[in-house]
Amino acid sequence: MVEVFRRNLTEVIARSGLSRSAFAARLGLDRSTLSQLLSSANLRLPRAETIAAMAASEQVSVDWLLGLSQEGQLGPDMVRQDLEIAAGAASPADERLLGWHAEAAGYKIRYVPATLPDLLKSEEVIDFEFREQGSQVPQARLQVAEERLAYSRRPETDMEVCCSFQSVECFARGEGIWRTLPIESRRRQIEAMIGLLDELYPTLRWFLFDGLRHYCVPLTIFGPQRVAVYFGNMYVVFNSTEHIRELTKHFDNLIRAAVVQPPEVVGFLNGLLAELNHEDGIRGAAGERHAGA
Repeated sequence: MVEVFRRNLTEVIARSGLSRSAFAARLGLDRSTLSQLLSSANLRLPRAETIAAMAASEQVSVDWLLGLSQEGQLGPDMVRQDLEIAAGAASPADERLLGWHAEAAGYKIRYVPATLPDLLKSEEVIDFEFREQGSQVPQARLQVAEERLAYSRRPETDMEVCCSFQSVECFARGEGIWRTLPIESRRRQIEAMIGLLDELYPTLRWFLFDGLRHYCVPLTIFGPQRVAVYFGNMYVVFNSTEHIRELTKHFDNLIRAAVVQPPEVVGFLNGLLAELNHEDGIRGAAGERHAGA
């Protein structure tokens, strides 16, 4: 904690634009005291009132100074120091999501999708899924999907995706929201996912759990920095270390419970593709019999 405090205090001083002497004077500290706090040989935190004065003077949170929260700057959009709400998830918040991905470069990103993983969706599936939400939404979602896919192709990327195998089966079989999506579109989407998973593994690892035994809301964990929980038209963002740790544990439990491991997902999708081809063959044979009659 002392090391994190020293690093964050150094950042605060740099942002202030003041010399160390001027910064110490603003806080009512001796320059020698500030130098001691910034020394790598120092193994003790300052008194609580000193930390509180620094936080109040520089408009940062005490939790951030001590490394207990990943969000430092206080602002009107903060609901609490460890929680914020980002509205308008179809476009502006998605831009923030891409920024969060960029900030988490080098960390493991862990992702529970609302339907299929965005970066694996085809253009026609994105158009089908979002066209009822406004004319601009599908294009915005397509851009997000393309940028996430481009991000996942970067060599430093490490991404884990987790969802129920039943949700993928529902898509393949045209159930639920996918009921009116043509079988040809579903087939092309599964083929596209197989190709991308072959390309991206092991950088991208997709785990499938049993939805009868486990559940998770759509969320993205950006390493140790933040967790964004998706509510459909907004994200609730958790910044505190404690919340991030607990949600990461929840994701770990989903992975441990996975009944289809990443190397097996392509085989699972090929099985669904065979079902579709068989169904299409039956329909074709029935159509021929009907035409002959």
